[in-house]
Amino acid sequence: MNIQFHKPAIFWTEALPVGNGNLGAMVFGGVERERIALNEDTLWSGYPKDWNNSEAASVLPQVRKLVSEGLYEEADRLCKGMMGPYTQSYLPLGDLQLVMEHGDHYKQYDRKLDLRQGIASVAYTIGDIRYTREIFASHPDRTLVVRLTASKPGQLSFHAKADSLLRYSASTDGEHYVIAGTAPEHVAPNYQQQDHPIRYGDPDTSKALRFHGRLAAVREGGTMSVDRGGIHIAGATSAVLYFSAATSFDPQQGAPSAQRMPGQLTAGVVEAVLKKDYAAVLADHLADHIPWMERVDLHLGDSLAPADMPTDQRIAEFGSRDPGLVELLFHYGRYLMIASSRPGTQPANLQGIWNEHTRAPWSSNYTLNINTQMNYWPAESCNLAEMHAPLFDFIDRLAANGSKTAEINYGAKGWVAHHNADLWAQTAPVGAYGEGDASWAFWPMGGVWLTQHLWEHYAFGRDEAFLRERAYPVMKEAALFCLSWLHEDEDGYLITAPSTSPEHHFRYGDRHSAVSAASTMDLTLIGELFDNCIEASEVLELDETFRAELTAALSKLHPLQIGSHGHLQEWDKDFEDGDVHHRHVSHLVGIYPGRKLTEESAPALFDAARTSLERRGDGGTGWSLGWKIGLWARFKDGDRAERLISNLLNLIKENEPLEYDGGGVYANLFDAHPPFQIDGNFAATAGIAELLLQSHQDHLALLPALPSAWRTGYVKGLRGRGGCEVDLSWENGVLVEAVIVSNNAQNCLLRSQPIREVTSDGETIAWTATDDGFGSIPVEQGKRYVISFR
Repeated sequence: MNIQFHKPAIFWTEALPVGNGNLGAMVFGGVERERIALNEDTLWSGYPKDWNNSEAASVLPQVRKLVSEGLYEEADRLCKGMMGPYTQSYLPLGDLQLVMEHGDHYKQYDRKLDLRQGIASVAYTIGDIRYTREIFASHPDRTLVVRLTASKPGQLSFHAKADSLLRYSASTDGEHYVIAGTAPEHVAPNYQQQDHPIRYGDPDTSKALRFHGRLAAVREGGTMSVDRGGIHIAGATSAVLYFSAATSFDPQQGAPSAQRMPGQLTAGVVEAVLKKDYAAVLADHLADHIPWMERVDLHLGDSLAPADMPTDQRIAEFGSRDPGLVELLFHYGRYLMIASSRPGTQPANLQGIWNEHTRAPWSSNYTLNINTQMNYWPAESCNLAEMHAPLFDFIDRLAANGSKTAEINYGAKGWVAHHNADLWAQTAPVGAYGEGDASWAFWPMGGVWLTQHLWEHYAFGRDEAFLRERAYPVMKEAALFCLSWLHEDEDGYLITAPSTSPEHHFRYGDRHSAVSAASTMDLTLIGELFDNCIEASEVLELDETFRAELTAALSKLHPLQIGSHGHLQEWDKDFEDGDVHHRHVSHLVGIYPGRKLTEESAPALFDAARTSLERRGDGGTGWSLGWKIGLWARFKDGDRAERLISNLLNLIKENEPLEYDGGGVYANLFDAHPPFQIDGNFAATAGIAELLLQSHQDHLALLPALPSAWRTGYVKGLRGRGGCEVDLSWENGVLVEAVIVSNNAQNCLLRSQPIREVTSDGETIAWTATDDGFGSIPVEQGKRYVISFR
């Protein structure tokens, strides 16, 4: 459960992440100079604007006409007239800088991140003195905590301050060191060339966010002084630094607020934590963090690496051959979710909450054509359902804004979101009103896909109040948009147009385009949303007329097609791929994470989808490899999935030529697109869980795709749909025992090896065997059932 090194970090992707959902920090572990890179989850450029494009409504019928005539390139170009502005950018807060007064000639250096405890630590020896640091982001106390110690009394002397790449000033507030500043009003995407990509407003009248950071210290022994240069401690034995940050973002309004005073917010937080001693702060942090991590346990075999081997060396030498490293990768995804997404915070963005760039890759925004969704794939199955809450809050904001976009841009009902969003919940297509490419700028299915997360939260937990009050109303409005967006083709089928398969182009003759009609991803997502709405309305016993309308529309959706290569077509026609090995596998969304295409419900399409995945190959960016792990799990090919895990556990080094044409992980196990994107970490965790337990077909499939390399092991605490928590153990590749606890009374349907016995509280429980390999077990709410297999 440790990521560890024997030297300080040089690059940001070697640093160690800590976070409490709101504050993020990257610990470099320098000896004489320590850099702790800081982030606050609401610190973004910009402010709410009118991003809708009223001209899109008049362009839409023209684009549809060109598509119907097969003039795809022309339709592609005309789509530029339907675009809006780029999103704004997630920004770095700054750095907490420590300068130690002991030089940099050291020995016995150790730096590690303890995932179980959520603590990064640094230790080294100078002379005979052992210096240590403990760094964690406390969720209960809403602060970043840094404790420094020296093994001999009076030997700790250092200076601490914070700075920022943004416009800021430093000052003192009593014994606190503070920084305050204003964010830019606009930051252009890193891929857009501009003379002035970062633009600030007048500091007195700017509509942008104000931010504030506050640093305070408590020491044991020695002296302390505070000035505009920082906090200066001399001759101490130990010291604790507390850092808090806030912005003027009002989460209720979704906008900056003049009434929200970030300096007062940080003062309240720091003054509260200073009333506690360090032992209590640490104990409260551990009591909060450890139970989340201990909800799930995984053992895949004995580790091959020596216990003290640095993580980067372990990745390079062993990769997925080391079961312990695969376990570490799995737990790391859970750790990162706990650290970057807590109820009441913003959802994890493209980099979680960790970003050091003022112009981050792809603005570190919310990319809704796969990446934001991927961030939350492990939330339910890996027993972190509460961490899903920030995404649901964000979906509510998108739905409110998206209703205006649907009406203004398309004259449609319901709500819509496109490819990119930001803190301000932008819902219009990006692309700078024509600068962008339709392959990634025009995709009105972002909101449709997001509703899948609302349904999944219900499917796993069976919280009917959540379905009635939160999920179904938003799902219904997204479905209303789809009903408005769909239109009949010449054969009477309902299609989408203009339609893209995100970020991919097709070839027809000697030409390329992205825009056509009825992409497989569009149809699959809409079909699944309609299915979910129908099922929800039945559960809630309402909207019978609407349910019938959806059922009728489902029957008229353009059918998915099998192409000339025996593959599932990505578009409505059998076009050739622009790139047969393209990183996106959008047309396979109905296999995973969806449930529209299964071996039982659509065997021919299921087999064609497998052929499509074979054609894509086993390469790709880091997040693409993560998606393919889950896909191969659904195809019940554990060894192929393990091959993708092996490809993902490929060490990517900063500032060195890539030896592998694809993604992997950095030294600190961050997913490498490259560059860093956190979605691959979450996808890997979810995919590993999917290899061990599946529940998307109204039954629990136990060890459905166990890789042969994981001969003997166990997993505890995974969740299945229907409100079940499941433990599994196996030996020599054979399931030995399962333990199930359900949060509701039901008949639990299992598909596995033949059952030998079921017990609960020492009593034998009657169960029913079916001819097709299922076991039906009646379970009561909260009781523990042990299933033994022969």
